[in-house]
Formats: sequence, structure tokens, C-alpha cells
Amino acid sequence: MPLPSANVSDPSSVIGVFKEATTHLLALSIGSTHKLPSEGTVVVSGDLHDNPFHLAKIIKLAQLENGSNHVVLQELIHGVTHHDEHDLSYRMLLRVAALINHFPKQVHPLLANHELSQLTQREITKGGVEMVWRFTEGVKHVFAKKSSKVLDAIDEFLKAMPLSARSESGLFCSHSLPNEAVMGVFDTTVIDRRLKKTDLQSDGSAYFMVWGRQHTQAQLDKLANAWNVNLFCLGHAYVPDGICANFNNMVQLNSDHQGGAALQLDLSSIRDAKQALRLSIKLQNLRMDSSEL
Repeated sequence: MPLPSANVSDPSSVIGVFKEATTHLLALSIGSTHKLPSEGTVVVSGDLHDNPFHLAKIIKLAQLENGSNHVVLQELIHGVTHHDEHDLSYRMLLRVAALINHFPKQVHPLLANHELSQLTQREITKGGVEMVWRFTEGVKHVFAKKSSKVLDAIDEFLKAMPLSARSESGLFCSHSLPNEAVMGVFDTTVIDRRLKKTDLQSDGSAYFMVWGRQHTQAQLDKLANAWNVNLFCLGHAYVPDGICANFNNMVQLNSDHQGGAALQLDLSSIRDAKQALRLSIKLQNLRMDSSEL
């Protein structure tokens, strides 16, 4: 299935797509979580960072024409690392927003640290390049006098992204999890409520969720017990092979580079990291023809 088309340069059209998708995301949210069913299939991506070809492969794999199938996407923006180029990854956000409008109950983009940084205008670098300013300048370059309204619509879309997508069968997808060192102040109920401004600050629980890198098995087991989780699916780490399992109940995924992978899971049978490794799919092995892009 080709991705639903969207006019990437007409400001009225772009704003309309983002506003409609924002409404759909909010309608699905229970607190800051999207609830996945315990049957059907879900395809989970890792960090995508404005890789439209891998996005197209993941959507093909998800087969969203089947209403019982779902897709979880993360870290869509900030792909350009050349100092002399605008970042036009708003177009990646727009593609996903158009996909949400086409399949409003099946597409789940997660709030990640790059989206949070863009939303809060907090500097973030990738490949030695500051990306928030570059993204903003890219939108200004395309939309000129209308850019502020486009940026406002993008911000509302980012605010509507859930922190997690999870199923009662034990799957929990989020960009990351808090560092073990902050567990004493981390609010585990953040996934069950609407996010507040304080959650987005550098000492807030949403910030902790999308920025954490230091985990232990004991910490993961504690969170798994609190949230009834069999398997955590995260991004946020560079994984050369596309997927890794350094813990019994957690895998980390990358989908943006040549070795990128995605994970296809039966929602009725969520087990552990070893099972997930066996079910991962290398994106370079998926073939696409021009009509599917």
C-alpha cells in the first residue's frame, strides 16, 4: 500500500492534515497512552529520523488495510546532519499524520526526545548539528509568512503523541524508560494521565521517559510489575544490527540506518526479548516497487 498522499507545500492543506490527525490521536489517548488490543498484529519501529523509504517499508509490512493490524512509530524528525541544509523532516510528520487520518485507530506515533525537544524548543544535536533551530528554519523556508501557523499545528500534533502504546497482553512500547537513578522521583502514573507542562521539563517524568539510557534488570522488573509488562520495546539507543536484547524483557530498535529493523508481533502472544529477536525483520530485506513509495 502506498502512503496516503499529502500536499507538503500548501500551508492550509498541511495545517488541516495536522489538525485532523491531532484530533484522532487525542481521541485514542487514555492519559498519555494508546491501548493496543490483545489480538491482531502490531509492527513496531525503532528510531526513523526522517527515513521515508524505511517508513514506507514498515507501513507495507503493517498491512493496515486489515483493521486488526497496528503500527507503532517513533522519532520521526531530525534527519539532516549537513551544516548547510535545512531540515525538512516536517514532511515525515505530515506523512504520518496523513496515515493517521486514513487509519485513525491503528497508527501510534510515540513522543520521543527529539519531538519533545522540538516542542519545548530545547536544543538537541545530531551528528554535531543543532536540530531544533534547523527544523524551524526548514518550515520557515517552505511556508514563509504562514510558517508560524504551520509550526503551531505541528506543536499541537507533537503534544498529542502518547508516551506509550501498550496491550493488556503485556506489550509496552515507548521511546525509552527513565534512568534507574531517577526512579525515586519518577511518577509511574505519568502514562495514565494527560501530560502537564512540568512533565515536559528536564526534571519531569515525561522527560525522564524519553531521555533515559541507563537501565538495569531489577529496574525493568520493577516497572514490568507496576505496569503488567512482559516485553518493553524501546528506541533511543544506537543499535548497529537494528535490534538488540540486553535484558530479559526489553529490546531496543533502530529503523533509520541500513541495518535497521522492525518488529512484527502477534498481540495475543507477547513473551520476552528472546522471542522478539526471532521475530525481528531487517528492513533492507523488504523489497518495494515505485508504486508503494
